[in-house]
Amino acid sequence: MRYIMTIVWAILIGAAVSYVLTSMGGEPFVMADSLVLSAIFAVIAMILGDGILRQESK
Repeated sequence: MRYIMTIVWAILIGAAVSYVLTSMGGEPFVMADSLVLSAIFAVIAMILGDGILRQESK
C-alpha cells in the first residue's frame, strides 16, 4: 500500500512541479513529461524510504 501511495503522491507532485516550471518558461504543458518527472520522484522516494533513511531495529 505504501508503494501505491508513493506513486500517487509522486504523480500529483510531479504534475504540479511540471506545470509550474513549464508555465514559468512559457512552454506548453505536456503530460508525458510530467509522468517522467513523477517516475523519477517515485524512484527517489522509494530508494530514500526503503534504503537510505530506514533505521535498523535492534
